[in-house]
Amino acid sequence: MTKYAWMYRLGVTPWERYGAAGGAQLGTLLDRVAEGRPTGAGRALDVGCGRGQFTPELARRGWKAVGVDIVPAAVEAARRNGPTEITYTVGDVTDLESAGLGTFDLFVDIGCFQGLDTDQRAAEGRGVTALAEPDATLLMLAFGPSRYQRLVEGVSQAEVEAAFPDWRLAAVEDAVTTGLGWPMNRSSPKWYRFHRTTE
Repeated sequence: MTKYAWMYRLGVTPWERYGAAGGAQLGTLLDRVAEGRPTGAGRALDVGCGRGQFTPELARRGWKAVGVDIVPAAVEAARRNGPTEITYTVGDVTDLESAGLGTFDLFVDIGCFQGLDTDQRAAEGRGVTALAEPDATLLMLAFGPSRYQRLVEGVSQAEVEAAFPDWRLAAVEDAVTTGLGWPMNRSSPKWYRFHRTTE
């Protein structure tokens, strides 16, 4: 994961091009999550938040938002950009339990999971599960496998599901590709919505 620290340092952050389009679709998905929660918005964790590009969307919709990322410079930038009611923390998404973050009703992962190897994905899944309230929801945006795998990391639906065995996959839908340059716009990005199972 140190590659992300280098990419931030070099100013090579192609994932940030996705801002406006990704944020609009995230807003729609968050509205759906809120409609299904009789208690309304609760605590939400932006997993791999980077410079806080999407975390404010959670706060705008009434969630008590927390962002976590392993790159200190990215977290500092997120804090500077505000808003002040969001908490940003330096932490490892593959070891969430040690970060002392508390529990959450919603998890959002936009492009973080796909950059992990198999063991790290499983570790993220265990951490998210450990921090999840019984009725929690997970929203994940991930690119799919493609011929450009060496340039754009991607994961299959089966790989996503395998990392979250204690969650029920409720929906999968295509993500918009507006604003994504080549080859990311050829990677068939998907939004996954999971619900925590308690059986």
